[in-house]
Amino acid sequence: MQSEVIVKPYTEEGSKKVQVADMFNNIAPKYDFLNRFLSAGIDKKWRKRAIKELSKENPKTILDVATGTADFAIEALKLNPEKVIGIDISAKMLEIGKEKITQKSLNDKIELMLGDSEYLPFEDNTFDAVTVAFGVRNFENLKQGLTEILRVLKPNGTFLVLEFSNPRKFPVKQLYRFYSKYILPTIGWIVSRDKSAYTYLPESIKAFPDGENFLHICTSVGYAETKWIPLTMGICSIYIAKKHG
Repeated sequence: MQSEVIVKPYTEEGSKKVQVADMFNNIAPKYDFLNRFLSAGIDKKWRKRAIKELSKENPKTILDVATGTADFAIEALKLNPEKVIGIDISAKMLEIGKEKITQKSLNDKIELMLGDSEYLPFEDNTFDAVTVAFGVRNFENLKQGLTEILRVLKPNGTFLVLEFSNPRKFPVKQLYRFYSKYILPTIGWIVSRDKSAYTYLPESIKAFPDGENFLHICTSVGYAETKWIPLTMGICSIYIAKKHG
């Protein structure tokens, strides 16, 4: 199993957590547009597929960690839960998420709050499901974040992660590497004016312990019944794990 490599958006010095919060605050106004544009809209299909997987569990209380602008929290309403709570360290991303929720008249279903994945402000055994969409690789301490999520899950609860991964097969691997190194940072900088943010994105994906490595980490902190589902030729992955009853 590969050892965890810490990649930070701006400088080697200082907290990754603080830098990630600053980065998302900086790019928040352009984040949704760039997501759609840079993924050619495929990110919407990935979210739908993840929710379809979670529908098998019929969760009534859901926590969406690293909720960002609340796209996944909104998608999760298709499961007809009683409540969805979204938590994120970026105040600016949450502002945009709250605007979406208000526009869709969903304030009674979704609550967004500022908070840290490694110190979740909830009691033990609170949620039927916890989700993280495109955010787990941004955790400063991956094992601590996963342990906190396990703590707030109810017994037999489900942990679902949707995250970018590294394609392994020719020619997708080579094409994706070229796109990530040259095209993505250039377009990201032109639109967001934050070059570091869209250089950090592919670097953080490359450094993330994906596939079986991530499942091993989940198992090491106490999860059971782990599962990995590669999507779109390995560009993205769904991970599912359970908390022992």
